[in-house]
Parts: sequence; structure tokens; C-alpha cells
Amino acid sequence: MPTPEADPERHHHHHRGRTTRPPAAVVRPARPSLRQLFRVASVACGIQFGWALQLSLLTPYVQELGIPHAWASVIWLCGPLSGLIVQPMVGHMSDRCTSRFGRRRPFIVAGAACIAVSVLIIGHSADIGWMLGDRSGVRPRAIGVFVFGFWILDVANNVTQGPCRALLADLTGKDHRRTRVANAYFSLFMAVGNILGYATGAFSYWYKVFPFTLTSACDVNCANLKSAFIIDIAFIALTTYLSTSAAQELPLGSSDRNTPFADEEPGHSSQAEEAFLWELFGTFRYFSASIWLILLVTGLNWIGWFPFLLFDTDWMGREIYGGEPNEGRNYSDGVRMGALGLMLNSIMLGATSLLMERLCRKWGSGFVWGISNFIMALSFLAMLVITFVNKSIGHDSPPLGIVIASLVVFTILGIPLAITYSVPYALISSRIESLGLGQGLSMGVLNLAIVVPQVLVSLGSGPWDQLFGGGNSPAFVVAAVAALASGLVAILAIPRSIPQKPRSFT
Repeated sequence: MPTPEADPERHHHHHRGRTTRPPAAVVRPARPSLRQLFRVASVACGIQFGWALQLSLLTPYVQELGIPHAWASVIWLCGPLSGLIVQPMVGHMSDRCTSRFGRRRPFIVAGAACIAVSVLIIGHSADIGWMLGDRSGVRPRAIGVFVFGFWILDVANNVTQGPCRALLADLTGKDHRRTRVANAYFSLFMAVGNILGYATGAFSYWYKVFPFTLTSACDVNCANLKSAFIIDIAFIALTTYLSTSAAQELPLGSSDRNTPFADEEPGHSSQAEEAFLWELFGTFRYFSASIWLILLVTGLNWIGWFPFLLFDTDWMGREIYGGEPNEGRNYSDGVRMGALGLMLNSIMLGATSLLMERLCRKWGSGFVWGISNFIMALSFLAMLVITFVNKSIGHDSPPLGIVIASLVVFTILGIPLAITYSVPYALISSRIESLGLGQGLSMGVLNLAIVVPQVLVSLGSGPWDQLFGGGNSPAFVVAAVAALASGLVAILAIPRSIPQKPRSFT
């Protein structure tokens, strides 16, 4: 990330009365190759592998532990709340980090280690609950352990993701086209991680590969979950090593700290940390109209996405397969079929990521984002139609056509999801550069537009669904309306990016 040039007058003012030395030349790393950016982005694969397991298996699993469907969404409240506080704070701290290992890499490694610990806690929650006295039915002790591990996992995910994005932005600097390519790589690796994670979640015989996971407290479904998280630990360790070893970060000296709100000297770090929240929200007055529009579209976009990400496999188990947790095989069969659908979704996400740069260069990022949101709205409406048709048929198991239609919708949703994982970050990164903000802080600001809608959905989706008789359809109605609104704003209000002439990368 570029650093501001030294101001001789300001330098003299701050150091008046003492001997000064001419500022040392700032050594900048060489321009990274595409291969290096590719390796740095690979950490997204390991992070998303765990996210895929979390999104596909944990909502059904927590209901099997005894939490009612109406309150299952509240468990996910920890994610946006930790994102609201942790990710902006980590972004701010990483912008100022002076570790000899670089600014971003220490946070990435620490977050990956916390992810490994948290998934071990989640995977063994039933066993720990059994040791504390749980036996059958509702297992409150296991639920408590699960929630504790779940919250650590969400905090760790937020610690890791922001610095990953910021590291790519640091490496690409002001080259906006290269920034889009880096974000497309990141989105591609997220797709690969999703594919592998959802495939792992859909496989129902992991307990045979890891037979020690099957215990008195942990049945087959639980043992499969525990085994999947063991694989996750190995995978995130590998991708974290590949990413951090490829990044060429120079240690940030105190003279290189970059903030538009304070000119700090060494030794004032405590004051800087106290000023963090004021600094974060103080950035708002510097935002242009285009930045506010990006944040608005992002907020509406995630009001649409979060109900799907929260209830996708649960929808397949309940509305399509007609099952209930802990009542026969229909529900667990539906959850595994939902995981298969999410794997197909990720394949489509990866294919779209490969075309991202070409699409945005031809039609403009705002237009591509808007069209993808329309696709998203139509897909949610299709899910409502499939639900209605399936209920009107009334079979014990869903007809093959209904299952295929559901899988097709899941697959199509990979197109707008790829746009969501890439375009907003590239847009906000390029526009916030002119303000002189650190990329870590800019990612934290964008994260606010993501987590606030998630808080609303987490608190409201369960009671909202119960108000209309249960199920997941009411939440999908809200998701479709929000996606439609975000598409209209993106197309009508966000200026199209000016296409850049193609140039070769070195």
C-alpha cells in the first residue's frame, strides 16, 4: 500500500527543538507476479472449507442437540456481532502492525490457529456434554459448549478474513485492474474451498474412515461432523502456510503508519487504540456518494443472502424432504442433498470467478453486480414455487423432478454469489484508496454493511417464520425483495467502471 510522501514543514513542526535526520528512503517490494497473488489468495480455500461445513451442517446439528428451529438463527448472531467489532478492529490494528513478519500475516496465522481450536470444540461438544451429564433429548450442556466453540469460530473467521483481503489490496496497490484479478483469484479459491467443504459434508461415511469419532454421546451424524472438522484443520494449516510463505511483506516502521486522522509518534499506540472506534466512524464523513451507494447495495445484498446461507440445507431437509431433526432419515437425507446442491453452487461460483475480470471490463462492475442480484431474486422466488408445488403433491419422499429443480436453483445461485464475493471488495478498495485509508480499515468499513443486515436477519428470521406458521419460506420472501432492491440500486445508481485497455501482467 502506498505511503504518503514526507512533508518537510510538518516534519520540522513535530520535531522542533531537537536534532533531525533526513528521512530514510522507503524500500518497496517488487511488483508481485500473478503467480504470487495466486498463492496468497489460496488461504481463502482453507477458510472457506470450514465455512462450507459451518453453513451446511451446523444449523441442522444444533437442532439435533435440541434448539428449536425458531431460535436456531439466534445462534448465528455471534457471527455478525463479532464481525461488527472484531473485523474493523483487526483491520485497524493490522494497518499499524510493526511486526517483523509483516502487517497482515501475524493476524492470518493467529486466526487460522483459533479456527483449528474452535472446530475441535464444536466437533466434541456432544462428548463434552455427555461428560458433564447430558444423556438424551435436549442436551443443554452440549449446546453451551457448542455455542462457546461457535462464537470462537466466528471471531477467528473475522480475524482471518479481513487481513487476507487487505494483504491482496496491499500487494496490488493502485492498479485497479490487478486488484480485480486478485479478488477474482480470492473468489475462485473460495469456490474451491466450498466445493471441497460441501463435498465433505455430503459424504455420510466419514465415521468409517475415522472410527474413533463414533462414541456413546456422538452418533453417526455427529461423528461425520467431527471427522469433517478434523480434515478442516489439516486443510487450513496447509493453505495458511502456502499463502503466508508467498507474501513478501516488509515490516512497517513507525514512520510508515498511515492514517488520515492522526499523525502519531512512536509510543502513542495506546492513544491510537483508544481512538479506534472514533476513527472508524469518523471515516464516514469523508465518503463520497459512490461509496455510500456501494455500502447500501452491499447491505441489501446481504439481507438477501443471509437467509439462504443460514437455512439452505434446513430448507432441503424440511420443505423438500418433509423431515424434522431427530425424526427418521428424511431430514438428514435432505441435509446431505442440500450439501450436494451447495457443492454444485460452488462449481458454478468457481466458473463465474474465472470470467469475472472479462465481465466487469466489458459491462462495468456496477451493471454486473446489479444483474447478478436480479438472478438472485428470481432464484429465491423459484425456491418458493418449488416449496408450494412439493407441498401440493404430498408424497412421503420428494419426486425426482422436485429434487432436480432444487439442485438447479442452488447451482444457479453460484453466479451471484461469485459476484458478491468479489466485486464489492474491488469497488470499495479502488474508491477508498484516494482517501488515504489503510486497506485493513477499508475492509472493516465494508464489513459493517455486511454484518448489520446479518444481525437483523439473525434476530428476526426465526420469529418471522413462526409468525407465518414455521418453515423457511417467509424469510426467503424477504430475501427476494432485498435482492431485487439491491439490483435496481446497483444498475441505476452505481457508475459503470471505465474499461481499461488490456495490458500484459508480469
